[in-house]
Amino acid sequence: MTLKHSRALVLGAIISAGTLAMTVSAAQQLSPAALAATKIEKVKDNLYMITGSDPSDRNAFAGGNTGVFVTATGVVVVDTKLAGWGQVLLDRIKTVTDKPVTTIINTHTHGDHTGSNNMFPATVEIIAHENTKANMEKMDAFTGDNAKFLPKRTYKDKMSLGNGKDRVDLYYFGPAHTNGDTWVVYPALRVMQTGDVFAWKDAPLLDRANGGSGLEYAATVGKALSTVKDVDTLIVGHSPLRTVPELREYQQYMTDLVAAVKQAKAAGKIVDDAAAGITLSSKYKSYKDERVKAAVQAIYDELK
Repeated sequence: MTLKHSRALVLGAIISAGTLAMTVSAAQQLSPAALAATKIEKVKDNLYMITGSDPSDRNAFAGGNTGVFVTATGVVVVDTKLAGWGQVLLDRIKTVTDKPVTTIINTHTHGDHTGSNNMFPATVEIIAHENTKANMEKMDAFTGDNAKFLPKRTYKDKMSLGNGKDRVDLYYFGPAHTNGDTWVVYPALRVMQTGDVFAWKDAPLLDRANGGSGLEYAATVGKALSTVKDVDTLIVGHSPLRTVPELREYQQYMTDLVAAVKQAKAAGKIVDDAAAGITLSSKYKSYKDERVKAAVQAIYDELK
């Protein structure tokens, strides 16, 4: 196993345990590299992204990409990065608007997307899928007094916030990264935020402890593609802006990955041998193989 493979496996375990926020932020103490990586960039019109980074670069890691949607009545923030980054987010937001943050949407449970909920004013409404709230309730970060930073509003299949050009649609299409992944759509701007269902061009983190599923992953992405039609730009979990054709390619990648894992398991291969034999980056030229072994293990576990 290479150092990169090892790092990816260890980080995946940390995330799935719900402790990434405390572990990474404490280690880096808002490092200069991480601060430099956390920039606010315009996506379209009144929609911005505060960048995160690839978790494999732990010296520059602040958490996932954060959406910032400036509406007539206030700012909607999608994902709050690691613990300790709330003030940085507020400072970045102040460079584009003086309006207050009124709403936080958490796309899923992980600490690199929910870690700074507690650094926003108590008046901010926090929203997530019902399964994500249940998953967050199991996290140490949301026990005791911090339970007040859990989502106050949840939904099952779809929820709409605001209206007209300020409307935001929240969708749940089924298990993938976790069992509570929210897809956030900004209809007036033709933009969709995917959370970590599409985080990077590599195998996904499959958080089985929080209901993630490799076997259902491609079907879940397919539902998103078939349901949300008028979109051309994607804010993804941990990498630059993407397009709908790239999401469609990711769906095919997951189809191919699961098929290869099933074939390897049917042939009696152990996880190490299966992972070593799966090199999808030869077909998907811009993809990495750093997280394949962890995904293979998760899919093997799911097939039991």
